[in-house]
Amino acid sequence: MKKTILTYLDKNTSAAPLAVFRIGFGVMMFYSIIRFAAHGWINSLYIEPQFHFSYFGFEWAKPLGTFTYLLFTICGLTAFFIAIGFKYRLSIILFFLSFTYIELMDKTTYLNHYYFISLLSFLMIFLPANRYFSLDYNKTKTNNLTTPSIPQWSIDSIKLLLSIVYFYAGLAKINSDWLLKAMPLKIWLPSKYDLPFLGNIMQQEWVHYAFSWTGMIYDLLIPFLLLYKKTRLWAFIAVIIFHVLTRVLFPIGMFPFIMIVSALVFFDSKLHENIIAFLKKQLSPLSFLLTPLSRKRTGHTPYEIKFKNIIIPVLVIFFTFQLLFPWRYLTYPGELFWTEEGYRFSWRVMLMEKMGNAQFKIVDASGQSFYIQNDDFLTSFQEKQMSFQPDFILEYAHFLGDHYSAQGYKNVQVYVDCYAALNGKTSRRLIDPTTDLYQIKDSFQHKDWILPLEDEIKGL
Repeated sequence: MKKTILTYLDKNTSAAPLAVFRIGFGVMMFYSIIRFAAHGWINSLYIEPQFHFSYFGFEWAKPLGTFTYLLFTICGLTAFFIAIGFKYRLSIILFFLSFTYIELMDKTTYLNHYYFISLLSFLMIFLPANRYFSLDYNKTKTNNLTTPSIPQWSIDSIKLLLSIVYFYAGLAKINSDWLLKAMPLKIWLPSKYDLPFLGNIMQQEWVHYAFSWTGMIYDLLIPFLLLYKKTRLWAFIAVIIFHVLTRVLFPIGMFPFIMIVSALVFFDSKLHENIIAFLKKQLSPLSFLLTPLSRKRTGHTPYEIKFKNIIIPVLVIFFTFQLLFPWRYLTYPGELFWTEEGYRFSWRVMLMEKMGNAQFKIVDASGQSFYIQNDDFLTSFQEKQMSFQPDFILEYAHFLGDHYSAQGYKNVQVYVDCYAALNGKTSRRLIDPTTDLYQIKDSFQHKDWILPLEDEIKGL
């Protein structure tokens, strides 16, 4: 077993697939930052709000005022540098740090694909993605090859991360609401009545079930179909169709395109060599920047010397965490979709339609009480997200308690009357209205002040 592992770690392959992946990743991230800024979301999501919801343990990660624009600029520039392979190691580290900090500034904006980008950029720190077709490659006057090679595991690690995302998303869809009730697609798809050609079809109930079952089967099987050479091309066509369709139906930004481009990494190096040859032809006026200065290789690069002792253990820990962390919800009682304890960061993609209404009441030492107008403190988007997520509700209650304590109110108590509806079920009370939330400290422990959901959603 040990010999097999060591043999695998010593196995090399063409650097072309990783180079193409690096370029695609950098270009998409660069465009994503520009798109984010162009829509005015930096201001509306991070500058205008007077209060920001934080992840537990990361309360220190707050927007930086007008310097938030600088943070996005750094993120965008480093994405561009990643694409062209300029100071790659420094650029990918700065991109990971800046992008992840942006993600942590306000959990109101949480999306699965933001988390995926953070994980992927962290992984890329340890990969020799600048070994070929990059400005860094040109500047290395030794250690260049006509066809550079890299460790096979560096490409396989990306395949593994993509496979985890897909497979866990498929497992999450094995639940009674998704498969037996076609929820929440039965709610979402009929609203697409105005789509050309598809609008009428989206009204058919059988389509809702077909999409639900197909989505589950697709997520579970697509990693294996991409890995198997005989089915790879058809699987990639399925990837394109699936993600283009989801992009048409749902406003999920760049994620479909990220997954389509990422799936190219499963193909053999010949395809990627052809892609690089095409790019070289298009960039022929700049070819002097991307042509090796030396074709003779002498010895091993520092990267190759270090990877066995440092990088491999880091990646083993990283992937072990990725395999185990999504299952943490099993340590909590109650219905996952209702309590949402362990819901995030577990690849549960678009599995529920949940809406709520939360009315907060402040009580002071004299017994005086009054209700809060949430829009005095929150944007409409923040209020919508807060109204059905218990950890948001708790954090907001503490903000209100601190605010009114600072205003001179004594022994402030904060209560909430909150109702939520999940996947078309009848609206019901989510939070115990007799619990003073200002006295509850946030933690990873079960929130016993969340009232139980009477209906059970069976599944993984």
